[in-house]
Amino acid sequence: MSGLDKYITVDKEIAAGVPVFKGTRVAVKTLFDYLEDSSLEEFLEGFPTVSRQQAEAVIEQAAAMFLSEIAA
Repeated sequence: MSGLDKYITVDKEIAAGVPVFKGTRVAVKTLFDYLEDSSLEEFLEGFPTVSRQQAEAVIEQAAAMFLSEIAA
């Protein structure tokens, strides 16, 4: 999963296989939903089981994937 295995888990036994932050049941999509209307700070306050390091790594990887798609 492009280096995100350290931060994300995909397991059909956890949240029906939806990608979640490792060690939590918080869906990665929830982070992006929050960022549409709120800040990273608000997300982290609302989901204290997700570390800042996890959230920032996912955001950085998503940005890199997006930018590589545009450049292709």
